[in-house]
Amino acid sequence: MSGFLVNAILYIIAAIVCVPISKKLGMGSVLGYLIAGILIGPYLLGFITNEGQGQDIMHATEFGVVMMLFIIGLELEPRSLWKMRQLILQVGLSQVLVTAALIFGVGILLDVQWQISLAVGLSMALSSTAIVLQSLKEKNQMNSANGRLSFGVLLMQDIAVIPILALLPLLITGETASSAHASGIHSWIDSLPGWAQTLSIFGAIGIVVLLGQFGFGPLLNWVAKSRLRELFTASALLIVVGISFLMELVGLSPALGAFLAGVILANSPYKHALESDLEPFKGLLLGLFFMAVGSTINFNLIFANAFNIISITLGVIVLKTVILLIIGKSKKLSLTNNLSFAIGLSQVGEFSFVTYAFALQLGIFDQSISDTLMAVTALSMTVTPILAVLLDKVINPAINKKHVEPEKEMDSIDERNKVILVGFGHFGSTLGRFLRANGVEATILDSDPDRVEYLRKMGFKVYFGDGTRSELLHSAGAGEASILISAVDVTEYSMKLVEVCKEEFPHLEVMVRAKNRYDAFELMEVGVKNIYREHLDTSIRMGEDVLKKLGFRAHTVHRLAKQFRDYDEKALKVLVNFKDNKDEYISKNRQQIEMQESLLSSELIRKFSVNDHAWDSDSIKEVENPEIKFK
Repeated sequence: MSGFLVNAILYIIAAIVCVPISKKLGMGSVLGYLIAGILIGPYLLGFITNEGQGQDIMHATEFGVVMMLFIIGLELEPRSLWKMRQLILQVGLSQVLVTAALIFGVGILLDVQWQISLAVGLSMALSSTAIVLQSLKEKNQMNSANGRLSFGVLLMQDIAVIPILALLPLLITGETASSAHASGIHSWIDSLPGWAQTLSIFGAIGIVVLLGQFGFGPLLNWVAKSRLRELFTASALLIVVGISFLMELVGLSPALGAFLAGVILANSPYKHALESDLEPFKGLLLGLFFMAVGSTINFNLIFANAFNIISITLGVIVLKTVILLIIGKSKKLSLTNNLSFAIGLSQVGEFSFVTYAFALQLGIFDQSISDTLMAVTALSMTVTPILAVLLDKVINPAINKKHVEPEKEMDSIDERNKVILVGFGHFGSTLGRFLRANGVEATILDSDPDRVEYLRKMGFKVYFGDGTRSELLHSAGAGEASILISAVDVTEYSMKLVEVCKEEFPHLEVMVRAKNRYDAFELMEVGVKNIYREHLDTSIRMGEDVLKKLGFRAHTVHRLAKQFRDYDEKALKVLVNFKDNKDEYISKNRQQIEMQESLLSSELIRKFSVNDHAWDSDSIKEVENPEIKFK
């Protein structure tokens, strides 16, 4: 039994079974999808029985890659691209050119036709944007050193697809052109000479740029006036599908056009709406794309040519890894970050499927070369996530353990105070100075030896040590203290500190700094009652100053600020119950905001009276706009 619905059910069941197991084993979702595709593919369990079926599904699910590139483009304003020009050109361009040149050289040494060698070299220089970005996001490494470097390389590779696809028609000779016609492969631009095909490609790209600049904005503006979200989503899909169709007309990658349109729309007022509407489609289709890649790995071909295919796959991975390691070293990445950067980008990317198909269509490749390259690419996309897991679980921990510096001994503490302050950075030092200025001495602990040494030179009495270690807390007098303050900005550290206090010092009143409400939610779930969001008071204080400058009385402003803070803390206790359900959270958050604003408005009307004048004086009440009056 076959058909669209049956295939859809098989793919969804395979994903539901394999992806959670893969995530639980720490292997990431990409590898889970790939394994799911391999399992149900024609070469293992055979649920997808026909080889062409997997290819058809892969072509359909490439739309996930198209959407991903469109959303990446939306996130990249032209000004941001200009700021990243050094990273893109120095790191990204050097990776593409060096990799392509070395693979081209290897092909020439093996007596492969130069047109084929060049096409293969350019194709295999590309890495998988889908796999690398998904992996970085899952590991929360997008803003890390290797994450930024990886993003720069991927960005250059995505941009490089334009000249690569434009260059391929110029490689056509009389022999390759006749082989293309003999194979029965035809497209709209087949009848044109190579130079005309290249012009057609640049013309199509120009049309996308013009549409993005002058067409999409008015269309979205017109649709937005209808205030129908489903129609706006349909318009966003129309843009992506329309660009894909235009690109396919000239034999180009739909993802390439989508990326360009995204960059052009990055300054559009509809940028965030487009991102949120297309995000669900992107995630689902990307998952299906990875499964399709897994299902199309031709194990019969691999087994028949095992030595050649495995050798090529490992050779490409090793070559790209070495090149990337050298680039990472030149950018002064640490050994562990450099390995993560190099191995993460060592596979051949999804755009290579597009360049292979285009080269086959042009007659540069024959079918056997295309099948071999497809197998190598799919195999490399499967192998590198496994290598990344080994790197994260085995190699990097071993390197870190080997190179770890001898741990500095904790200080012995010879004072006892009612307050213990853990963390003495910008936040903690301000708090500590305020307490000391008001006659309250605190025992201060910090785990950064450089900061401890610096603070001691400034006259602060700071003790070195890890506050999550119970023996240090005992030494600091936690048994006799009343309050313990965590002023560190790492929620995981504060959570561990809270657990230690619960077990060893349950009498302590624990007060914890939180960066935002999401960190506060985590702390609330482990029973912390005294939570201080670092931006809340600063934001409210700025709001107080705005109201004073607009003519509000000082006492009224103080009272309104206190009420706002109280309402916000109450709202937090409600919202924590819905933090894992996005739709419910948004709904409840809107309710709380409306309720909060309604209560504050009624308080302002009800309590504002002439008695408030008694709390003010001309020195503390500055009226910037005398036309604003209250009754």
